[in-house]
Amino acid sequence: MTRIVQAKKPTLNMLALLATLSLAAQASAQTSNALSLPQAVTRALASGPDTTTSRANLQKAQANSAAVQADPTSVITDQTAAQQGLQSAQVGLSATKLATLQSVINQYLSIYEAEQRTALNTAQVSFFTRSLQIAQARLAAKVATTLDVTKAQNSLSSNQQELADARAQRPIAASQLAKTLGLGNAAVAVTAPPAPPKLSATLAALQTGLDTRLSTLVQAQNAVDTAQLQVNVANNDYTPARTLQDARTALSNAQRDLDSARKASQTALSDAYRAATSAREQVGIAAANLSAQQTTVNQSQARLKAGTAAAIDVQNAQVQLLSNQFALTQAQDTLWKALSALSVAAGQDITGLAP
Repeated sequence: MTRIVQAKKPTLNMLALLATLSLAAQASAQTSNALSLPQAVTRALASGPDTTTSRANLQKAQANSAAVQADPTSVITDQTAAQQGLQSAQVGLSATKLATLQSVINQYLSIYEAEQRTALNTAQVSFFTRSLQIAQARLAAKVATTLDVTKAQNSLSSNQQELADARAQRPIAASQLAKTLGLGNAAVAVTAPPAPPKLSATLAALQTGLDTRLSTLVQAQNAVDTAQLQVNVANNDYTPARTLQDARTALSNAQRDLDSARKASQTALSDAYRAATSAREQVGIAAANLSAQQTTVNQSQARLKAGTAAAIDVQNAQVQLLSNQFALTQAQDTLWKALSALSVAAGQDITGLAP
């Protein structure tokens, strides 16, 4: 994975707005019930409502399979159905865990991004408020027009609306995560997510054994096996020929469905893998942009000391730095989401968060 570059801290004292990007995360970290991303995933997999239900279904399938196998009167079709039900429940639990993993990652990062966006928009509102004041002062000095003031006011209003939207998004995402974790209406606080892991698995490796990991493929294979069993049972001289013909037709249909499911799964896996590798590259690009903007901030501060730049120029550069920091956060979050989607498509955890 492309190495994430950490920009150097400014050497001069920054305006208060430069600290706002981390305020929400710091507040969350100080909250007693704040969850890290790994902790949230662990909780959801251990006691979340979806995984709890899936485990109950597995226990039911295990009990049914054991009962059928122990029953001396059960016929082969009943035994096969019980075994397939157990296999489907086992693979279904794994699929539920991966789907839950993806939900937790998406919801957790939505909370964190909403907090970071709120901090960024707060800084932008501060900048555009100052810009409006300058435009009004320039208009009073007759070195600006009313259009300049109108544009400044529109920019401020737009950013104020974005700030309101960001603040509104946070409780919605938190409510969704609380539901996934089985916390009801409890308040959920998050911390800064860790850096995404390196994608070390190759596409070829993930394609191997896909038939046994994906619930859709296991069910399609079970349908083929059941249809084949029906053909075997009907292939004799005491079963009507029409019954055997229908069984063979059902087997052909089941085989075609299995082939289609395999192709669709392979395509989905390839697409998810490409998305993950692309997201990894975007992290590197965002980190480079952040580093470049930090240089711009340093230069603007030096120009301010030299008397060749105004304070508003420094503030503008600092707000752009916050924007680049948020862009890096988004790129890293996109990589996390891509890895979780790849985990679902591959039928195995790629994120390293699920045991």
